Amino acid sequence: MIKDTFPVIESAMSVPRWRSLLFVPTHVPRFVETAHERGADGVILDLEDSVPQDQKGEARKQLPACVAKVGRKGKSVLVRVNRGLRALAADLDACVMAGVAALVLPKTESAEWVSEVANAVSELERERNLPLGRIRFLAQIETPGALQRLAAIASAHPRMVAMALGPEDFSAAVGGSPDFDLLLTPTLSVLFAARAAGLLPLGFIGSIGEFSDTHKLREAAVHARRLGFAGALAIHPTQVAIFNEAFSPSAQELEWAHRVVAAENDAATRGLSAFSLNGKMVDPPVVRRAHEILALASNN
Repeated sequence: MIKDTFPVIESAMSVPRWRSLLFVPTHVPRFVETAHERGADGVILDLEDSVPQDQKGEARKQLPACVAKVGRKGKSVLVRVNRGLRALAADLDACVMAGVAALVLPKTESAEWVSEVANAVSELERERNLPLGRIRFLAQIETPGALQRLAAIASAHPRMVAMALGPEDFSAAVGGSPDFDLLLTPTLSVLFAARAAGLLPLGFIGSIGEFSDTHKLREAAVHARRLGFAGALAIHPTQVAIFNEAFSPSAQELEWAHRVVAAENDAATRGLSAFSLNGKMVDPPVVRRAHEILALASNN
């Protein structure tokens, strides 16, 4: 399949900073009205699981107004579309518009599927005189079959910007429950594939539905960042503040990073690329992590 060739300015856009992405059912006005006040870096207007079948048509009609509302205060606006062909076609016709930063593709199974959706989006962008390639893709991995094709999915198209495991759907697909033992391997597999392709890895090891136990959720999110995840998807507003904090550098990390960079500058004047700091060896990979921590703090 021939992929779209985007102008450099559109295909080489920077990776966004999404510590938290809050799902909002598009057909519920009271949730849409307050979504931009919840503190999330982005809002996902859902057309899929949270919208009853008999209300999906009305939800699509409300999308333009919803995009404008949830995009206030500079929030990234994403739309989760449906997987079935007929529903997906209707979703794309409704959501390819200015103001939409990305589409969330549920139950992503293959690179070929990603390319098919990308081609359809490109056709709509051309017809509507929208910047070609501006709308990105966040792929949800929700079946064991997709795990075998993660590398191909991650690099399927320039629109790809993030990947996340759908823990509930994945667990159901293998006949299990969304517990740590079951989710560890697939979650890490998504992390590695996303990082290898330069995408944002989103998620944590556990059920996305657990929002009442905030202590447990905070521990899972902090652990996820230590593993290398950049953020997570939230289904309830109480999760947002926890994710924003967990996926941001702590005061201790910032202090350490500043000391490393200062020591790096001193070492450079002496022609050294590796040096000792507080009894520990610091070499280029450690210095790179310090710079990454400072960059994350500046983007919060």
